[in-house]
Amino acid sequence: MSGVAEVRDRAGASSSEITDLEVSVVIPCLDEAGSIEKCVSRALSAIADGDYRGEVIVVDNGSTDGSGQIAAAAGARVVDEPRRGYGNAYLAGLAAADGTYIVMLDADLTYDIAELPRFIEQLEDGGELVLGNRLEGIQPGAMPWLHRYVGNPLLTGLLNRLFGTEVKDAHCGMRALRRDLLPDLDLRTGGMELASEMVIRAAKVGHDIRQLPVAYHPRAGESKLSAWRDGWRHLRFLLVHSPFHLFVVPGAIMATIGALVMATVLTQLSLFGRAWDLHALIAGSLFVIVGVQVVALGLCAHAYGVYNLGDSDPRFERLQGRFKLEHGLLAGGTLVVAGVALGGILMGIWVNRGFGALSEERLAIVAATLVTVGVQVFFTSFLLSILGLRRRD
Repeated sequence: MSGVAEVRDRAGASSSEITDLEVSVVIPCLDEAGSIEKCVSRALSAIADGDYRGEVIVVDNGSTDGSGQIAAAAGARVVDEPRRGYGNAYLAGLAAADGTYIVMLDADLTYDIAELPRFIEQLEDGGELVLGNRLEGIQPGAMPWLHRYVGNPLLTGLLNRLFGTEVKDAHCGMRALRRDLLPDLDLRTGGMELASEMVIRAAKVGHDIRQLPVAYHPRAGESKLSAWRDGWRHLRFLLVHSPFHLFVVPGAIMATIGALVMATVLTQLSLFGRAWDLHALIAGSLFVIVGVQVVALGLCAHAYGVYNLGDSDPRFERLQGRFKLEHGLLAGGTLVVAGVALGGILMGIWVNRGFGALSEERLAIVAATLVTVGVQVFFTSFLLSILGLRRRD
């Protein structure tokens, strides 16, 4: 079957004869033979009740129970996606959708597709991404307590903190978006983290994200979700796409602590009732070197995101306009020269002592730290400049 809902438009023509569809309902499916027919039928009814020209697309993600055939018989257009994964299924379904508005829906009957007109109304009103919010409508037995009280709140809260969003349920499986939003989102992930990726990319580009409360019912069939594996994939995705918090913040903290430890040792300050000496100085030097390197990695990752992934960061852009390659080279070179100068002083002391025993470990550690950090800053500046060499259209 064509998968186009047989809905009469306002002029009386069959929607199957019309190519400019208004709504596409995309449903990923993996072994949902017990629920997919009812899910497709309800979706078609929702499209008809809303008087939309629409279609239902079921993405068969390698089912072995005949789910794809059942969906086709129920009136869906079936797209085969052999690569397993929630994200892979949705990427195939979104690419196949022809509707102006796309509604995403799980195949397990956990969501009431009769809510479809409410989502479309938000898109018609100017919204670009509309998320369902399950948290106030969870029916008894619909969501495990670990997901309800730990996983979802923590991951959603972290997403809001890292990316400045204010969503309440970042992982709701019922959502809608404008099809012309897809090029901006440039979705890529193949797993459950696609739900987070969609929100993050929409927020970074500045699209209008809206939320609607929805009921969440106990699922039909067996869950494909792995709490720990999928939770880790979401967390990993959030951190990887926030290099400032993953690299720059902890790196700056390490470098600051290291610098304070070195200063405490060099000024012979008493701390916690004792004087700190050589071993603390070595530890402080290590913290400074590692911290600066982590910050450098974060700046490079951030630059890559801005230059190549379409990320937007006003702070980074302001710094980019204020600090040029030459500033970084000057800073790095100055640190190297200072370290070499201290090394020269150390050499002079050694010569003055007749090339004998030399107990100037503190000076040697400081000199080595300055040279190492200076080299890091010098070559990181070049790398940032290289990342900024964007090819012009």
